[in-house]
Amino acid sequence: MLICKVVKPLVSTNRIPDFEHKHLQVVLDGSTQKVAVDAVGCIPGDWVICVGSSAAREAAGSKSYPSDLTIVGIIDHWDPDAGKVPAASGVG
Repeated sequence: MLICKVVKPLVSTNRIPDFEHKHLQVVLDGSTQKVAVDAVGCIPGDWVICVGSSAAREAAGSKSYPSDLTIVGIIDHWDPDAGKVPAASGVG
């Protein structure tokens, strides 16, 4: 599982029939943008839990579904900066 941040929706009107009417979202995994199937109805700015591989296909609706990343949950509260050590100021 991955923790990602939803950046924006991705609209694709010409796509294979297997995609049905599933919504797509652009998410950030670290500094990398990826496209994920939105199975939960999230909005930009949400922190989400994503699954990949065969779990992504099944979470999107079927093992034959063509997805390698699916959003399966919206995180209610998570501080991505908690536990980080502040950078040294270089003053001394």
